[in-house]
Amino acid sequence: GVGERAHMPAASVTLQTHVDDILAVVAAEEIERPILVGHSYGGLPMTGAADRLTNVAHLVYVDAVVPLPGECWSSAQPEATRTARRAAIERSGVIAAPDPAAFGLSGGDHAWVARRQTPQPGRVYDAPLEFDAARWGALPRTFVDCTRPALETIAPMRHRVRSQPGWTVHELATGHDAMVSAPEALVRILLALA
Repeated sequence: GVGERAHMPAASVTLQTHVDDILAVVAAEEIERPILVGHSYGGLPMTGAADRLTNVAHLVYVDAVVPLPGECWSSAQPEATRTARRAAIERSGVIAAPDPAAFGLSGGDHAWVARRQTPQPGRVYDAPLEFDAARWGALPRTFVDCTRPALETIAPMRHRVRSQPGWTVHELATGHDAMVSAPEALVRILLALA
């Protein structure tokens, strides 16, 4: 979803909005060698931002979409997922937040995430991302594969990063929201890249 920006009209939020948000943070904080970390759909805007920056130190995809030029968030998802999400967007303009149980969360973690999730603006789902594949391919890239339970919609990305050159892959035996279910393990991976 859009977190603290949930008050923004969903129809005004695009993939470019999210790319611009990342670029604005890097500029405002005067980050000289950013390590960009994207989770889930966040892999798309992170890739778009990396294409516009000249000083990226590393890209980290945490159980995230790893696009090819011209792909959308929807491109590699199962047909049943695409159909359901497009129908939801047609009805309401957004994709409802999933049950955190799909990410392997229960108890207090489930309740915490459920309270904080917001719907995802629908315009980001089928928005293609164009970027320079050669420039992107020259950047250091890491994929954090969350394997227990493994989220079905990320399965094509797991295969992609293992079949493309230039990737470092770390497996975490936790669900899709590793920052909630395995924060210490995720932080160790991120600090090793700093």
